[in-house]
Amino acid sequence: MKPRQRIIELFSTFIQLADDLFDRWITDSLLQRSMQRSLQQVGELGNADSAEDFWVLYWYRLWKTNPESLANGHLSAYLQEACYWVAQRVTIQLTSMQYKFSDCFQIAIASLPIVLKGYNPSQGASLKTYASLVFNNTLRDTLRQHKEADSRTDWGLLRKISQKQLIESLQAAGFSEKAIANYRLAWTCFKTFCAPSETPGTRQLSQPDSQTWVSIAQLYNNQKLRQVPPIESQATPENLERWLKDCAKQIRNYLYPAITSLNVSKSESNSGEILDDLPDNNDASPLTNLIIYEEVQERQTRQTEINNVLSVALEKLDPQVQKLLHLYYSDKLTQQQIAAQLEIKQYTVSRRLSSAKEALLLALAKWSQETLHISLTSPAVRDMGVVLEEWLQKKLSSDSSKEDN
Repeated sequence: MKPRQRIIELFSTFIQLADDLFDRWITDSLLQRSMQRSLQQVGELGNADSAEDFWVLYWYRLWKTNPESLANGHLSAYLQEACYWVAQRVTIQLTSMQYKFSDCFQIAIASLPIVLKGYNPSQGASLKTYASLVFNNTLRDTLRQHKEADSRTDWGLLRKISQKQLIESLQAAGFSEKAIANYRLAWTCFKTFCAPSETPGTRQLSQPDSQTWVSIAQLYNNQKLRQVPPIESQATPENLERWLKDCAKQIRNYLYPAITSLNVSKSESNSGEILDDLPDNNDASPLTNLIIYEEVQERQTRQTEINNVLSVALEKLDPQVQKLLHLYYSDKLTQQQIAAQLEIKQYTVSRRLSSAKEALLLALAKWSQETLHISLTSPAVRDMGVVLEEWLQKKLSSDSSKEDN
C-alpha cells in the first residue's frame, strides 16, 4: 500500500479494496473541498510533522465541539492506514477464522466513535497509536464474540444468555412490554426443561423434542396467569417454538450487530454516502488555530522530554532484556518465535517483557508526577501505557534502522 504524503490526502481519502486486497486511495470530494478551504484559512504551518499534528488536533477539537460535523469524516480518513495495518496483522495471525481482511477492516474502523471518545491528547500519545490499540482490542473482542455466537445453536444461545440480555435485545428490537413479558416467560419455561447435564453440551444444544415442547407449553399456560400483570396469550408447542426462534434472532442482532462504516453507500442505488449527511462546520477561529498550534509545539517538546526519560530507563535494563525488547518491537517477532530463538519458554518471554515495560512505565510515571504534577490515577497510568507503547515502537524501530545503515 502506497502511504499518503500530502496533508489534504491524509484527511480526505479512503482505502478501496478489491479482491480483499488494497486497490487504491479514493478521494471524498466533500472532505477534499473542506480541507482545501481550511488550508487556505490557516496558511502554512512549518514542517510536515507539525502540520500533521496540527490538523489532527484541529479536527479533533472540532469533533469535540460537534461530533456530527465533517470533522468525523476527516478523522476517519486520517485513521485509514492505522486501521489497515491492524486488520492485516489480525488477519495474518488468526488464520483459522472465517472472516476476510475486508471484514476485519470494517469491524475495526466502525469503532472510530470509541477511539474519539476515549482519546486524550493531553497525555502525549498520538491519535494513530491510541486508535491502533483500540482497533486491535475491538477487532479481537468482536471476532471472539462472533466465533462464540457462530458456534452455538439457537437453543444453545438461548440457554446461555441472561434474562437481562434477553430483555435488552427485545427492547432494542422495538417489542412492546406486553410482548416482552410473553417472550420472557416462554424463555424461562424453555430453560426449565432444557438444561444439559454437562456444561459443554450447552453450546450445541439441540431443539427440544415434541414431548418436551408439550411440557414447556403446559408449564407456560400454568404460569401465565400468575405473572404481574397476567399474560393472556395461550401457548402451543408450535407458537412457543416460533417465539423462541424470534428471541434467538433478536439476541444475535443485538449482541453481534452488523458493522457499518462511515464511508459506505447509504442505499443500494449508491446515491450517496453517509459522509454526505455530516454538516460542514469548519469555523475554528484564528485564536483557536493559534492555541492548537501552540499545543502542538508543547506536545513536541514534551515528547522530546519523554524520549530522554525513557531512553535513560531503557539503558538501565539488563542487556538480555533490552535484546528481548528489540526482538519484539524491532524485528516484530512473536513471543513464540522469540522463545524458540532464545531457547526459553514462551511464558518466560511474556514475563520478562511485562517486567521490562513495568520498569519503563514506572520511570515515566515518576517523571510525570514530579515534572508535570500528574496524579497517578488509573486513567492516567493507562494513558501513560499508551505513550510507552508508542515510544517503544518508534524508538526501537529507529534504532534498528540506524544499525542497518
